[in-house]
Formats: sequence, structure tokens, C-alpha cells
Amino acid sequence: MSAALETLAGHGLDARVIGRPNDSDRIRIADGGTEIYGATRIALQRAWSETTWQLQSRRDNPECAQQEYDRILDASDPGLSPRVTFDPADDVAAPFVSRGARPPIAILRDQGVNGEVEMAAAFHRAGFDPYHVHMSDVIEGRVSLGDFPALAACGGFSFGDVLGGGEGWAKSILYNSRARDQFAAFFARPHSIALGVCNGCQMMAALKELVPGAAEWPRFVKNSSEQFEARVITVEIVPSPSIFFTGMEGSRLPVVTAHGEGRAFFDSPDHASRAIVAARFVDNRGDPTDTYPLNPNGSPGGVTALTTADGRFTIIMPHPERVFRSVQLSWHPEGWGEDSPWMRAFRNARVFLGSSLPRQGKA
Repeated sequence: MSAALETLAGHGLDARVIGRPNDSDRIRIADGGTEIYGATRIALQRAWSETTWQLQSRRDNPECAQQEYDRILDASDPGLSPRVTFDPADDVAAPFVSRGARPPIAILRDQGVNGEVEMAAAFHRAGFDPYHVHMSDVIEGRVSLGDFPALAACGGFSFGDVLGGGEGWAKSILYNSRARDQFAAFFARPHSIALGVCNGCQMMAALKELVPGAAEWPRFVKNSSEQFEARVITVEIVPSPSIFFTGMEGSRLPVVTAHGEGRAFFDSPDHASRAIVAARFVDNRGDPTDTYPLNPNGSPGGVTALTTADGRFTIIMPHPERVFRSVQLSWHPEGWGEDSPWMRAFRNARVFLGSSLPRQGKA
């Protein structure tokens, strides 16, 4: 405080302190020790937010609007509370990167996708050699997926992010014989890996008939809020075979979401019980949640990432590639270094290919 006042005074500004924080969660205005006005933070925030709540109740899903408005009543909400169960500074891929081998990865996109740059940057940092591959390259035979041990399907408004944008992308594969054969062969290879994010998550889920072990994966449909959701939320990495999340189990990490159709919809209760979940939305106390906006799309049980029994193929709705550096987060705990904990997911992929590259003949 004193440093701020000295700086302002140095610029000719006669600044004075008129208020300071307290630990009572109450706003108080006083004159000479006599309280002129006082109210709880909850009461004032509810009054401030009432207009927004009324508008949301009419425009959006009223149940979601009510859930968001009622969250203000939770006076003990701790806010974003990350928990990291590993050392993000430990570069597990370093032994492989130091050998100079950079396995190629296809950074896959289609019409409207705009997340390919961040995805390529994250995988490059982890020790891959990224190649931007458009679906037209595959369909027209300019690129063969047989040249890649890994692919990443990116997000960002494929086909306008409407009417199942990722499903439209999937249909350009399923209904084109060359593309279908390429993807079927890629997924069938014993050491290939793939990550699908956002629209890429939708797309890979819609390709589940080609993905070994993905029969129980859900479709991703319109958010329960009936709106596009762009937020910072918390997900928990749960125990699973996913090679991307090896060693990250139990971590609760902030991440950005940006989707209009991210709600997991399972074909049957049996599929929901058998699907292998890799991550889920949790509240600020670490409990799985269906409550909006901590669960921004209404997926049951907070499901937001799934994988296969062998862990080689993982889909996730939020965007880890957009926060692989700590500075990309709007807030993070003090002490986080250059790499955010999400960087481990990309390095895990490099570690996996470190052992399988010789068998595939890739460099």
C-alpha cells in the first residue's frame, strides 16, 4: 500500500486510503468510527446479479440460471483450488528429446477449426515434429496418416460449431472411402496414439466404430445452458489407462472451456457405466459436480474426458493445449513455473512413443 501511495505522490497525485479488506465478508462504510452503511457481500452481490439472473432465466435454461445465481449464497466457497499430485517442472520426456528424435504428429483440422497453432506448439514443446494436416489433404490423397504415429484433432468452431460441428467433421471421414480407410488403419495400428480436443473430441467420439475400445463413448450434444460456454473451470484427472494422463491421477487443474455442444450423451445406462472416464468437472472443493457453471455443459457426473482400455486414444472437451504455459491461465497459484501442469499430458505422449518408435520405424 505504501509503495503505491509513494508512486502516486511522485506523479503529483494526492491519493489517500479510503478502504481496506476485512475478513468478515461484509461491506461497511463508516465516518469517524460510526457506521453509515453496512451489508453482507452476499446480499450486495445478489442485488448486483439479479438483473443478469432474470435475463438468463428468460433467455437460457432457467435451471442453469438459478444454479449460478444460488452459488452466490455459498459464503465459504474457496474459489479455484488446484491440487497437483506431481512435479510439473519434471520433464519426463527429456531423455527422449535429448536424443534428437522428434516423432511426427499430424495436427488435424477441418473447416472452421482454429486451435491448430496452440496444439502444434504444445506438442512441439514436448518433443514432437508437428505437421499441419487439413482434412482435404487426407481426402485428396496428398497426406497419408500411415506416415504418423500420432495425431491430434483440434477444436475451435468446426463447421461453425453448430448442429454437431464435430459430427459433421466425422461424416467427412465416414462417408469418404479414402479417408475412412486411412483413419481405420491408423486406429488399428498397435502403437498409434491420438488426442481429440473440443470439436476434435466430438469428431473422434463420432468415429467410435473405427476406434478400438471406444464403443461406449458418448455423443456430445448441446450444452444444458443452451449457450456457448467459454470459462475457466476445474477438472480432476481420475485413474484411467490414458497414456496422456499417466502420473497425473488425483490432480485438480484449472483449464479453459470453449464449446456450445459439449454435454456427454450416452446411448444407454450400460454404456455410461462401462465407458472409461479420464477426467471430470469438479467444484471448488474437489467434488464431482453437475451444477452449472462449475459443470459448464451438464455432462452427467461431470464426465469431460474418456479413453480406451489400452489408453492410446483419449478425448477431452476442455482445452489443455491453450494452457500448457502457466502465463496462459487468467490465474494460477504462486510458484507455478513456465510449464503449467497440463504440459505433462503432452510429454507423456512423447514418453509413450519413446519406447514404440523403434518398432514403428519412425524417427
